[in-house]
Amino acid sequence: MPKRLLALLLLCAFHTACSNHVRAAAPEVLDGVAAVVNGDVITFSQVRELVSAREKALRSTYTGAQLADKVKEARMGALKDLIDRQLILQEFRKKEFNLPTRVVDERIQQIIREEFKGDRQAFVKALQAQGYTMTRLREIERDKFIVQAMRFSNIKGDLLVSPQKVEEFYGSARKEFAQEEQLKLRLIAITKASATGNDPQRTLAEEIRGKIAKGGSFEQLARMYSDDSSRANGGDWGWVARTTLNPELTKIVFALPVKQVSPVLEAPSSYYILLVEEKKAATTKPLTEMRPEIERRLQSEDRNRMTQQWLDGLRQKAFIRIF
Repeated sequence: MPKRLLALLLLCAFHTACSNHVRAAAPEVLDGVAAVVNGDVITFSQVRELVSAREKALRSTYTGAQLADKVKEARMGALKDLIDRQLILQEFRKKEFNLPTRVVDERIQQIIREEFKGDRQAFVKALQAQGYTMTRLREIERDKFIVQAMRFSNIKGDLLVSPQKVEEFYGSARKEFAQEEQLKLRLIAITKASATGNDPQRTLAEEIRGKIAKGGSFEQLARMYSDDSSRANGGDWGWVARTTLNPELTKIVFALPVKQVSPVLEAPSSYYILLVEEKKAATTKPLTEMRPEIERRLQSEDRNRMTQQWLDGLRQKAFIRIF
């Protein structure tokens, strides 16, 4: 079954009926009223359904009192989202707006086309497997479209970002746009045969190093002898930063000149031979390059701020009771 439809059916904030899976996962929790928003009821089953995937992840990470706190926090966040959704739907009805039926029709056809390659029968089977009817899915998609449209309709203006604001953001977040020093590395690893005494593998590593020093191909020798996972690629590790290797190897390899091969280096379980093919100095991406990304980020922040102000206004005028 396509993953996006599963996510839609299991997690969408616009469901009002809890799936069989969710009921089975928490049979001890009875349904009831979680909140009332201007007379509209939000149930505990809606909250559990919205937060079920998040709770599953939390239960695999936390236990005891910490788990209880995290679950409570997640459920309160879900309840807030459901309250916001209900306020928006009520505002839509209050303003007597209308959503043409064709909008929902087109969305359903898009799901069938994109998620099921036009196979309507497979789509219906997937819907039935999750316990949903076409009518319920249409309600879900209708509410989702309304909420999205209402959010965008209350953002005034073109959200233009001034050059000064972009420059101020760039100056305050320069570390975010920094690129570490990097080098293009090839590596040959020879696994130790013995932790003490004369190790024949050390002798082999020295012989390989000698062949490279006399003009032998590092790439070919890596394919022949290396025990590293990069063997098939001739020991190619690509571009690496200082945090990629262990501190001992990092100190040595970043001090190597380009095209120079390291001596045989010893680690707890292996011997290494390293070759630096290229280097990139640490740099900071220029403002001219980052300006479009910064503008998009600041526009998103302004959009979220304006949406939250609008929602806060709806909340102030509403009767909301949380149980």
